[in-house]
Amino acid sequence: MAIRILPFRQYDENDVINMFAWDGTVNAKPSDTTSDAGVLVSVASGDVTGGYNPTVLSQNDALLGSSDYPHVARNYYPEVPLKVDACPTGSPEDALGITLAQTLTHDENDENLLRYPQKKAELFAVSPGEAVPVATKGIFTLSETAFHGGTINGAHKSIKASTNTAGMLETEANATAASIGKILVVGKRESQNGNADQFAGKYAVIKLDC
Repeated sequence: MAIRILPFRQYDENDVINMFAWDGTVNAKPSDTTSDAGVLVSVASGDVTGGYNPTVLSQNDALLGSSDYPHVARNYYPEVPLKVDACPTGSPEDALGITLAQTLTHDENDENLLRYPQKKAELFAVSPGEAVPVATKGIFTLSETAFHGGTINGAHKSIKASTNTAGMLETEANATAASIGKILVVGKRESQNGNADQFAGKYAVIKLDC
């Protein structure tokens, strides 16, 4: 499932930014892992020099179907013009925060979530073009999939944007100018009684301060 962030978290809503939509490739099904919840992001498009509109109308053929036939009314889709993307490996200092929802088009049965808002909410998802909440501060529990190579090097280590994989974290021995937080607790979640647990594996509770 495309969720790197686990349920336990503590944060203030004033530290959550709801101005940016995900830029680039989005998850087509819940098992995809590109536009997850728990991705470290940076601003990809924030230039409003020509005037700021909170939403723009754009054609999204992937969600609405083709609209280029003659004599057929066009479908338009409201979209947030400001964008974030996975924090690039060459600019760890640009980290803005982590996404609290995945950007997703369809569920596991290939149902278009634009027309299935209840399932979208159950999957902790937003549709492409919708603002994705980005937390800049707080305490969060992240699975090992949020760290480069799935490696969590232990508690009390500082963390920064990965210099190897966009959108992921990595630990560092000592805090630097690029540090965005600290690992508080590490642990491992086990499947119980032979039942598969989608969140099984190593995890870290981090204090984020971007």
